[in-house]
Amino acid sequence: MDYQFSTQDDGASMEELRSVKLLTMDEVAGLLRKSPAQLRWMRHNGSGPKSAKLGGRVMYRESDVFEWVNAAFEDAGAA
Repeated sequence: MDYQFSTQDDGASMEELRSVKLLTMDEVAGLLRKSPAQLRWMRHNGSGPKSAKLGGRVMYRESDVFEWVNAAFEDAGAA
């Protein structure tokens, strides 16, 4: 699922937005040891970390990538 930023005031301050670290598809692919093509496929079928298209580029919040990895390990522990 992709995030869409709105112009509505949802309580997020400019300081909070500045503290968000955004990663490119190549950076996330490197972190996950996947090729960019594999990450694009994961994004297409909804099995990858949350992403958003910002200014025409697919971007990932670092915190979302870490949460996605942690969730995968939690799911693996329950199996």
